[in-house]
Amino acid sequence: MRRLLVVLAVLGVAAFLFTARPQAAAGRTFVVFFEEWSAALDAPALKTIAAAAQAAAQQPGAAVSVTGFADPLGSVQANIYLTETRAQVVTDQLTADGVAAARIQQRAKGKVPYQLTSQESRRVVITVGGP
Repeated sequence: MRRLLVVLAVLGVAAFLFTARPQAAAGRTFVVFFEEWSAALDAPALKTIAAAAQAAAQQPGAAVSVTGFADPLGSVQANIYLTETRAQVVTDQLTADGVAAARIQQRAKGKVPYQLTSQESRRVVITVGGP
């Protein structure tokens, strides 16, 4: 019984510490959408990237993550190439908007592993700060 109480107390402290984290640690997320088989940035994409760059400027020590995704159409190789290209285009625009390239971690995920609409799948996710 005493052991159970100790375990519950430890879990309670852990839960408190986990929920007491400041929201800023979670980071801010921005999503850039693309047309089918395209890596071209349109006006809404440029606006989203500018907002991400501004958020990065407000958090000078925060890392910036750029992750590309594709819809389920096409081969694995084509989707990897497309997501790498999309992530690179977004990274290039972030650096043009003033984010230091050294702060940016770029990844390409290829085809999304879960069900989204094709439009939702064709995206690059930018995260400023957080894990």
